[in-house]
Amino acid sequence: MVRGLDHLVVAVQDLTAAGRAYEELGFTVTPENQHPWGAANRLVQLDGFFIELLTCSDENSISETSGSKFSFGAFNRDFLKTREGASMLVLESRDPARDRGDFGKAGLQVFDPFSFERIANLPDGSTAQVAFDLTILKDPLSPEIGYFTCHNRFPENFWKPPFQKHANGARAVETVYLLAKDPSDHHEFLGGFSGQREMRATSLGLELDTPRGKISVLNPAAYRSLLGERAADSVQGALPQIAALEISCSGLDAPKIVTADQLFGLTLILSPAS
Repeated sequence: MVRGLDHLVVAVQDLTAAGRAYEELGFTVTPENQHPWGAANRLVQLDGFFIELLTCSDENSISETSGSKFSFGAFNRDFLKTREGASMLVLESRDPARDRGDFGKAGLQVFDPFSFERIANLPDGSTAQVAFDLTILKDPLSPEIGYFTCHNRFPENFWKPPFQKHANGARAVETVYLLAKDPSDHHEFLGGFSGQREMRATSLGLELDTPRGKISVLNPAAYRSLLGERAADSVQGALPQIAALEISCSGLDAPKIVTADQLFGLTLILSPAS
């Protein structure tokens, strides 16, 4: 099973300010939602993919990671102690049990199953129940990146057309860019995580296709060459990390790059839709 990109978790200190910044770029951002384990989020929904702007809203409700029990809240709380930015890469799940089986066969480290429910605030002001089953993995070579698959139990309550209409023409995810000193170190984990064993490898990095978007792992020189000096100079924190996200937009004549120092730690590439 090859898994497509589902979403990025982008950890921020000020959820209101982050939402405003994305709105100023022409995105429709959902109202704030509260998680039962000490976090709050706002979302940017595209076609089957979303950006999750997330902050720790109630540290008293956050439990700690212990052994095989992963704490989503603690991971993002600790991430925010060092910087803001994309903290977690998430792939879609059609079957959490199969995910666990596949990951086990690939020799990947898997945490205990984690499921939760919350109330979603809808475009018309009403609310609905949503629920998710997460299969969370640990990559010892990427300790500051969280990885999991996400099974959406009530997609009809989650995906809403008004949230997917954006003034900037944003339509779909194109590529998630990871930055690593040696991209080849990560091909085994990413292959097992995504289920995609076919990837393109060069001296500059590696790239793999998923049913929804690409994952590209670049070394610093390749990242600088592709995205430019300002984007490269705005990278903060240890490597590897999730450095940039490319989104296709209808109506654009040329790519627009908003660098990490301008946008809460994540470089955003808005590219013309083909």
